[in-house]
Amino acid sequence: MSAQRPLAVLIGPPGAGKSTVGALLAQRWDTTFRDTDALIEAAQGRAIPEIFFDDGEATFRVIERETVLAALADGGGVLALGGGAVLDPAVQEALVGHRVIFLDVGIAHASKRVGFDGNRPLLAVNPRASWSRLMQARRPTYESVSTERVDTAGRTPDEVVDALLTPVGEP
Repeated sequence: MSAQRPLAVLIGPPGAGKSTVGALLAQRWDTTFRDTDALIEAAQGRAIPEIFFDDGEATFRVIERETVLAALADGGGVLALGGGAVLDPAVQEALVGHRVIFLDVGIAHASKRVGFDGNRPLLAVNPRASWSRLMQARRPTYESVSTERVDTAGRTPDEVVDALLTPVGEP
């Protein structure tokens, strides 16, 4: 276990740009980038939609919690969490004391980024309504666990990183 914390932990809904912005932020800081969704897929040897459909959401959430807690403990770099990871009380507790940045986005911009295709299991049926319900339910948690908030709507990934560096600064 590393004594070093991640330099920043990015949270937000599908389409906020966590993976893209996280990779750019890590590049600017000359550090590593990890995405917990990618870590899960690599460890499980299958895509997240397959885990959802084959094993169910409850099983996926257990895997996600374990992955997030391990990634936080491993420390260093920039870490992006899957959109629902912060709903887990153990993850919420583990985020205390971390620099947690909520990448906020509205449905109009999120839909352009993710396309609401079959790769988003929780958005498979009526994607726009599902995303809106999901965001309404998750927003209070995103806001309560974050230490910073940046609106990504209408911004390029580089513009979001620039906006992030203003409140966050250098590591």
